Amino acid sequence: MQKTTPADGNTNPQRADGGAFSSNLDLVLRIPVSVKVVLGTTQMPVASLLKLGRGSVVPLDRRVGDPVEVVVNDHVVARGEVVVLNEEGSRFGISLTEIIGIAEDAKA
Repeated sequence: MQKTTPADGNTNPQRADGGAFSSNLDLVLRIPVSVKVVLGTTQMPVASLLKLGRGSVVPLDRRVGDPVEVVVNDHVVARGEVVVLNEEGSRFGISLTEIIGIAEDAKA
C-alpha cells in the first residue's frame, strides 16, 4: 500500500488554524454514552424474583445518605448525593461530591 501525502507535503493532519483537530474533536464529542446512577444493588434467588409484584420492596445494599454512583459505559466516574430539583418533588438529580480518577476506577 502506497502512502500518499498532500500536495503541500504537510503530513500533519492538524491545519495551522486547528480545523482538523477541532473537526475530529467535534465528532468525538457527539458519541453517545450510557449514563446510569446506581442507588444500590442486591442479589436474590430466581424464586424470590418471581414473587415480586406491585408494591414489593427490594432492599438494597446501601443506606439512606450513602453516596450513589454515576456509571458511564460500565465505569464508575463519580459519586454524589440525590437532590430534589423542583419544589413539587417530581424530579430529582445528583449533586456530585467526588470525581473518580482513571487509576482509582482501575483498582475497583
